[in-house]
Amino acid sequence: MESYLEKISRMFDNSRVQLVTTAVAASAVTAGVIWGTQRARRVKRARKLKRDAIDMIDFDSDGESLSIGAADLDSKSSTDSSQEVTKHTQVSLTPNEEALIREQLARHYAFFGEKGMAQVRDSFVVVVGAGGVGSWAALMLLRSGVQRIRIIDFDQVTLSSLNRHAAATRANVGIPKVSALKMNFAEIAPHAKVEARISLFSAENAPDLLSGKPDYVLDCIDNMDTKLELLAYCKRNHIQVISAMGAGMKSDPSRVQIADIGDTFEDPMSRAVRRRLKMLGIQSGVKVVYSIEKPGKVQLLSLADSQKESPGDFSVLPDFRVRIVPVLGTMPAMFGTAMGTHVLTELASFPTEPLAIKGRHALYARMQRDLGNREQKRLQTDGGAQLQMNPDDCGYVLEEIWRGKSALSRSTDRLALTRWRRDLPMSTSNCICMTKDEADEHDKLTGSPEDHYPPATVAFIEKQFEEEKQLSSMR
Repeated sequence: MESYLEKISRMFDNSRVQLVTTAVAASAVTAGVIWGTQRARRVKRARKLKRDAIDMIDFDSDGESLSIGAADLDSKSSTDSSQEVTKHTQVSLTPNEEALIREQLARHYAFFGEKGMAQVRDSFVVVVGAGGVGSWAALMLLRSGVQRIRIIDFDQVTLSSLNRHAAATRANVGIPKVSALKMNFAEIAPHAKVEARISLFSAENAPDLLSGKPDYVLDCIDNMDTKLELLAYCKRNHIQVISAMGAGMKSDPSRVQIADIGDTFEDPMSRAVRRRLKMLGIQSGVKVVYSIEKPGKVQLLSLADSQKESPGDFSVLPDFRVRIVPVLGTMPAMFGTAMGTHVLTELASFPTEPLAIKGRHALYARMQRDLGNREQKRLQTDGGAQLQMNPDDCGYVLEEIWRGKSALSRSTDRLALTRWRRDLPMSTSNCICMTKDEADEHDKLTGSPEDHYPPATVAFIEKQFEEEKQLSSMR
């Protein structure tokens, strides 16, 4: 040991070794200083950008409504953006202008007829959210004859939004999205009354933003809490509303559907909205555009290393997402035009029938029959009451509680329902989804589930049942 230390001592006595060691140490220190300085500068720039953006915005007394000074916008947009548009806003046209508009809308007159088009042109529509979905919905409503439109959004046009926005150009980068739409709309239908509201929707300012007796409200918001506030307000105030679910990370046009929120499946965002609306006492009556495409092909982009420590510094506003959602630009356009089409047919009293989702109700009926057989066998050995669950109840258990997957293996193949705890009665909070093979093995077990399954599995299943009990108490 002593000779080993002597060798090391003699090696460091060598001037060349000392020089190399010093150089390596200095390089390491320099690299650390440079990396730390660059990281600090990145964070500082992000915070400065946020402060500058906030300084550009004037908040009203309640801290919600936003407006940007006229010097920051094109004069054409800022001059009349504050003029309120309502159901009763007058649209005055000369005979020549009316003739031009009727020619512009000739194909729609041929489709809806005089009465239907009169209803469309006399309507007032509010579009909340002017991004990829909302911009296309608003644009097609304007092109189709709606003459009174209010567009609400707090955000600005960015380069990354040009892949999906209906009207924004590079020249619009940095200005509010609603202002970009208003300028574009003036070129298409100069007679239309378009109100551009630079505002963040909330429950507090809902009475103001949704004032004026709108015939329809289009929810194109991508923030969950804000979306729920809008939908709840519309339902409680009997305002017709249609909501866009998630168009991000989707790529299959054939899977886009329009349905009542209570009839949606597969889509994670629809599921989250549906369950949270139930907690607010709303189980149906909200039409949504969503996709039944199975998620998982692409994922949210990860935070950069420099963002992980303080992710809030990089969000647009508090409580808004930081991670980037991959978006194929054509999909928000499809969602927006689907929303616009549905609203148009409703305004024109033109009957449409949403496409039925084939096979799903047949699946629920099959699962109910299988569950009935399992309960009948149990009845012969344990006694108890007959099964009281119908196919819709089985569909609810499958889709809402277990997300269409086995609670044990997360498999989606050959699913079945069975009783979780043998000593408790069958109900939605004691009915578990498994594959058929898993259910067959489960039915043979004696004792409690804790005797046969890992603690983590039991804890997950009990958590789902507890959540279901809370929701059931609110119905």
